[in-house]
Amino acid sequence: MLPEEPAILAIRHAVRAWMEKRPGPVAVALSGGADSLALTAAVVAEAPQVVALVVDHGLQTGSADVATRAAQQATAFGCADATVLTVSVGTAGGMEAAARRARYDALDQARGDRAVLIAHTLDDQAETVLLGLSRGSGPRSIAGMSPWDEPWGRPLLDVRRSVTRQACVELGVVPFEDPHNSDAAFSRVRLRHEVLPLLEDVLGGGVAQALGRTAAQVREDSQVLDALAVELLDSATVGDELTVTALTGVAPALRRRTLRAWLLVRGAKGLSDRQLRLVDDLIGDWRGQGGVAVSGAPTGARLVVGRRRGRLAAELEWSLPTGSTENP
Repeated sequence: MLPEEPAILAIRHAVRAWMEKRPGPVAVALSGGADSLALTAAVVAEAPQVVALVVDHGLQTGSADVATRAAQQATAFGCADATVLTVSVGTAGGMEAAARRARYDALDQARGDRAVLIAHTLDDQAETVLLGLSRGSGPRSIAGMSPWDEPWGRPLLDVRRSVTRQACVELGVVPFEDPHNSDAAFSRVRLRHEVLPLLEDVLGGGVAQALGRTAAQVREDSQVLDALAVELLDSATVGDELTVTALTGVAPALRRRTLRAWLLVRGAKGLSDRQLRLVDDLIGDWRGQGGVAVSGAPTGARLVVGRRRGRLAAELEWSLPTGSTENP
């Protein structure tokens, strides 16, 4: 039985509200930190046959011991099973990004048919929105994290980090303190310990909540525009190409979403705002310009979007080996 204390009750209520909308088997991503420990305890109290998945990134001395203790704590909470997943973290995109990819890949492979609940809090959401704003990444980034992004669930996006820490006190457990979470070499850490506290002081508090509300509002608006973009894409598509006349006169915000959806299907990845706007100019600012190269082509090729005979086409252009006269 969990203690009837304010913090753990608040987390249980958040988990219960999430599960009422999305019933079904769940696993919990457990790191051993305060957020995930509090979430695990609450989920065990609210759902049957909970499985804990503990990822050992192997990036710190003693990480295997930390993972083992986390798995043992999960079992003590009442999890039906607790599995340690040992991963190998690469270097592409920096350590933080590489660790995230390795973690999510391992969780996805181990979850079976279960949703995976992740202990992102309101503070994490506020940091994500600020990072998106600073990078000029557009509404998708400002929209932050979604409570449900299949198969990932985030029941604690309205819960402050201080509540999860207090819940651990109420539970009588000592969370693992990841040294990376206090390393000022990471932008997110400086946002957490320097920028957000300063904003809270300057603006009189409530900044994290305001950023969380902003993310929710932008996410709701984006969902509507995305649905409209799917309809427009369906009506504008002819084979693998897009009919220009179907997109001419469409509001640029909706047109660019439609183009983005089409390009992703055609193999584009990591589309930048500049690339998307250049592709959009093939419709909205057509002056007979040449094709636009976008990210996502395999090695030795370019994925190029061009306009011809009133349609947009995205095609691979291969680099010719020395002495060659034919495309592969």
